[in-house]
Amino acid sequence: MMTSISLTKKALLLAAATPFAFAMATPAFAQQATPPEQNGVRSGDVTEQNQNTGDEVVVTGSIIRGTDTGISPVTTLTTENLDSRGINTVQAGIQALSSNNGPALTNSFTANGAFAAGASSVSLRGLSTNSTLVLFDGLRAAYYPLSDDGSRNFVDLNTIPDDIVERVDVLRDGASSSYGADAIAGVVNVITKRKFNGISGRAEAGISEDGVNANQRLTLTAGTGDLDEKGFNAYISGFYYRSEAVYQRDLPAPFNSDNETGICSNRTGTTQCGPNNISNGLDANGNLNGFIIGTGNFYVRPANAANTVASGRYQLLNQAAGCLNGTAYSPTAAQLATAANATTPSVVCQVDNTNKYDAVTPNLERFGGSARITAKVGDSSEAYLLVNFQQSSSNYTGRPAAIRGNAPAGILFPQFSTSQAANASLAAGSAVLALPVYVCAARVNCTAANGTLNPNNPFAAQGQVARLVGALPDTVTENSTRSRVYRAAFGLKGTVLNDVDYDFNATAMHTDLRLKTKGYVYIQHLLDVVADGSYNFVNPGLNTQAVRDYLSPENITDTTSDLYQAQLTLQKSLATLPGGDLRLAVGGSIFYEAVDAPSANDDYNGATQRYFTLNAFGTKGNRTVSSAFAEINAPILDVLTLNGSGRYDHYSTGQSNFSPKVGAIFTPVKQVTVRGTYSRGFRIPSFGEANALPTTGYVTQSISGIPAAFLAQYGAGCTVGTPNGCPTYLTSYSIGQTTLASPNLKPEKSRSFTGGIKIDPIRSISLTVDYYNIKKTGAITTADNSPAIAAYYAGAAIPAGFEVIADAVDTNNPGARPRIAFVRSQLINADTINSSGIDFGINGAYDFGPVKWTSNLNASYIIELSTTVDGVKQRYEGTLGNFNLTAGSGTFEWKGNWLNTFDFGNFALTGTVNYTSGYDLSATDQGDTYKGCGRAAVYNDCHVKSYVTVDANVNFKVNDQFSFYVNALNLFDRLPPVDTVTYGAYLYNAVQGGDGIFGRQYRAGVKFGF
Repeated sequence: MMTSISLTKKALLLAAATPFAFAMATPAFAQQATPPEQNGVRSGDVTEQNQNTGDEVVVTGSIIRGTDTGISPVTTLTTENLDSRGINTVQAGIQALSSNNGPALTNSFTANGAFAAGASSVSLRGLSTNSTLVLFDGLRAAYYPLSDDGSRNFVDLNTIPDDIVERVDVLRDGASSSYGADAIAGVVNVITKRKFNGISGRAEAGISEDGVNANQRLTLTAGTGDLDEKGFNAYISGFYYRSEAVYQRDLPAPFNSDNETGICSNRTGTTQCGPNNISNGLDANGNLNGFIIGTGNFYVRPANAANTVASGRYQLLNQAAGCLNGTAYSPTAAQLATAANATTPSVVCQVDNTNKYDAVTPNLERFGGSARITAKVGDSSEAYLLVNFQQSSSNYTGRPAAIRGNAPAGILFPQFSTSQAANASLAAGSAVLALPVYVCAARVNCTAANGTLNPNNPFAAQGQVARLVGALPDTVTENSTRSRVYRAAFGLKGTVLNDVDYDFNATAMHTDLRLKTKGYVYIQHLLDVVADGSYNFVNPGLNTQAVRDYLSPENITDTTSDLYQAQLTLQKSLATLPGGDLRLAVGGSIFYEAVDAPSANDDYNGATQRYFTLNAFGTKGNRTVSSAFAEINAPILDVLTLNGSGRYDHYSTGQSNFSPKVGAIFTPVKQVTVRGTYSRGFRIPSFGEANALPTTGYVTQSISGIPAAFLAQYGAGCTVGTPNGCPTYLTSYSIGQTTLASPNLKPEKSRSFTGGIKIDPIRSISLTVDYYNIKKTGAITTADNSPAIAAYYAGAAIPAGFEVIADAVDTNNPGARPRIAFVRSQLINADTINSSGIDFGINGAYDFGPVKWTSNLNASYIIELSTTVDGVKQRYEGTLGNFNLTAGSGTFEWKGNWLNTFDFGNFALTGTVNYTSGYDLSATDQGDTYKGCGRAAVYNDCHVKSYVTVDANVNFKVNDQFSFYVNALNLFDRLPPVDTVTYGAYLYNAVQGGDGIFGRQYRAGVKFGF
C-alpha cells in the first residue's frame, strides 16, 4: 500500500509536467524549432544526430553499425548538456543520472575510509558497482586496482578523458549478449571525438559562498585535417582539474561537530535530543558519562609490575603541560563519584574530533593528454589511433594515530592487541599497553642492572608500570593516492567483398596506482620505543623527526591493473525485407585482464610487523577471456523490427557462459514506438571476491540495535529510550566486518526484461516510459551476520560460519561484556536479487521567435529492490538497505532532474531542478522490519526528508569565437537533511546530498574556439 501511494504521488507530479510539454510543442511544429537536447532518449535519436553530421552511427548495445536497432532504452549525455547543468566533469554527470542509485562510489567516500580511495564508480539500478559495465568507444577498460569494499572490481570514472568526450551513452538494459560479463544492470559507453578541426579550450574556476570547495579547470584542444577532402584528421588535447579538500569544521552546524544535542525529535511523544559525542563532553543534563581514552593526549594509570591488576584513576601523563589537544575540564566530585567515572582522571581533555580532524572531501587533482589521428585507407576503409595519459591524485589528513587497540584482521596470524591480554582469538604477546618500570637498549628483560628507570613512567620509582592510553598528540594520519593511466586504441573499418563490412578494434590499458600513508603507528616499533624509552611520551613535541618516522614510518604500496583486448566484427545485408535490410553481424573477441594489488598492511613477517588501523586487504589475479558473438536485425515490416543476439564467453579460469537477448520494436504509427527486450546475462566473480586477502569494513552500530539486557550492564540509565545515559563506548561504535577469501564462488546469473513506449506527437516533443525488471540469482554476498551479532549480545553460541571477536572492555565498566570488535565470514553464492522500476522522460522545445525554450525532464522510480535470503525477502527501496553494501546510504525510490533552457541567441539561461526522495531509517538486512524505523534513535524522525536543489547557468556569447558563463549551484542554499545513521558521511547521506553539503556555489568560465 505504501508503494502504491508513493507512486501515485510522484506520478501526479509527472502528469502535471506533461501538459506543459504538449503546450510548448504545439506551435513549435509550425515554427520548426530546434529538437531538444539529447538526454534520456533512445539510441535512435542518437542515430539521427550522427547522420546529420556525417559521423559513423554507433549504437550502444548493438554490434550492428550503420543502422539503428533502438530496442533498448539509452540515456545520452553530451558535453553541451553537462555545461547547461553546470556539471564540470563527466564522472559527476554520470553520478547525477537518475538511474544511478544505491551503492555508487563518489569521490567524497575517499575521505571517509573508502577501500577504493581516489576512485568514483556508477551503480545503475542499485545493483552495485560491479554490475555496470563501463566501456571506452565500445571496448573494455582496465579495472581500478583497488576494489570497492575490498571485493568489487570496477572501472574508475575519474579516468574518463573529459576534454575529448563526444557523448556518453548509458544503456539502461542488460547487455551481456553484446559485451559479456558485468553488463547486468546496464552499460556506460564513453564515446570520444572522431575528429576535430581548429583550436578550442576553456578556463574555469569556482568556489562556494562560504569560501570552500574551490575548484579550477583548464582544457585545450587543437586539430587539423579534413577526412573527406584531405583523407585525414588529427588532434591533440589536454586538461587540468583541481578541487580543494573540505573539512567538517568548514561546514555549518550540525555537520561540523560531534555534539548532536541540537538534533531533536518528538516522535516518541516527548522531545528527545541527541548525545554530546565530543570526547569527554557533558550531556544535556551536565553529566559526564565515562572517560574517553582515544583523544590526542596521553593518560596513564598505575598497575602492578606484572601488568595484571590496575588501580586508581587515570591521570594526564604530563599534568603540568595539560591538554595537548582539546580543552581541559575538571570533573566535579559528584561526577567522579558515579560508577561510570570510576577510572576518570581529575582533568579530562574535551576534544571535538569531527571538527578538529575529519574531512568531507579530499584534495583532488587530475591532468592528462590525448592524441588521435584518423585517416582514410583506400576507397572504403578508415583507420584511427588514439593514445591517452591521465594522472589522478587525492589526499587528505585524518585523526591522531592510534596506539591502543586491536590490529585489523591479519593474513597469517591472529590480530595483535595492545588493549587486552592475549586470548585464543589474539596473537601471542598481546597485552594491555603499559610503560615499563625499566627501559634498556636490549628492549627485553630490562632491569636496574642493564637499564634505567623509565623517564616516561611516573610510577616507576614505586615499581609499577603505567598503563598508557590515548593517541599520538603530535601526529595525524595522512592518506594519498596517485593513479597513472596509459591507454592506446587502434581501429580499422571498411568494406570487403563489396558488401561485407568489417570493424577491427584493439586496445591496451595499464594503470599504476600508488598508495601512500603517513602517521600510522607501526606496532613493533611502538613496542620498541616503549621498551627502550626512545620516544618521549611526556613531551612529545621534543621528539626528533627521526624518532617520529621510526614510530610511524611512511608506507608506500604500488598496485597495477591491465587490460588488453582485440575484437573483430563482420556484418552484411542478407536480404531485403518489407521494413529494410535483414542484417547479420558476427564477431569474436579476446581480452586479458589482470590486477596486482598487494596488501598495504600484511603480517607475513609476524603479527606485530604491521600497522594499526590499515586494512590488510589486497588481491592478485589474471585471466584470458575468449568470446564469439552474433546479432541479427530483421525489419520484417515497416512497423515491426525483430532483433536477436547472443554471446559465448569462455574464461581461462574455467567458467563459461552463453548470454542471449531478443527484442522487438513496433511503430504502429509514426508518433508511437513500442519496444521490449528479454535477455540473460552473468557476472564473473571479481578478483577481489575470489582472491582477496582478509578485508575489514566498519559498519555503524546504532544504539537502537543493541538489546536492552546488554545495555543494562552499562548502568540502569542506559537504554534505547535514553541513549544519553549510555557511555560513548556504545553510542559511538562501529563493528568491523571481515570478509575472508572465497575462491569457490560461481558466476552470478541474471534475467532481464524491459518494455517501453516512446511517443512523439510532433517533431519537437518526446515522451518516454520504460519499465525494467532484473533478477539476479546466485548473487555473491556476505552471509547475513545479524544472527551472529544477536547471539553474541545474548551470550549464546555463535552460528557456524562466523567468528565474533570481542573488543577491549570499557575502562569505566570493566565487568560488563565488551562490545563487538569484528565479525568474520566468507562470501557466498546465496541470494536472489530483484530490481524493477520505471524510467520517465519528457523532452520538448518551443520557439517564441526571439527566445527558444527547451525542456528535459528525466526521472527514475524503483518499484522494488530486494534480496531473498534463505527464502526470506529483504526489501530495500525507500530505506537504508542494503545497509552494508551502500555504506548506509540506502536506496532512493525516486531520482530525477528537470532542465529548462531559455535561449535568446547571444544569451542563454538554464535552470535545473534536482530531486532525490527521502527514505525510512530502517534496513531489513540489519534485522529491521521494512520501513519500520528500526535504525532510528529516539532523537531521530523515522523518515529522512527528500532533497531538492536548483542550479542555474547563464551563458553569454560574445562572438563566434568567445563565450563566458556563470553557474550558481544549489541556488537556494539548501543543505541535505540530517541522517545520523548513514556512515558514508557524517550526519548526511553523501549519495543523496552530493555537493549540496557545501551550500550555494558559484563557478565562472570562458570558452573559446577558432
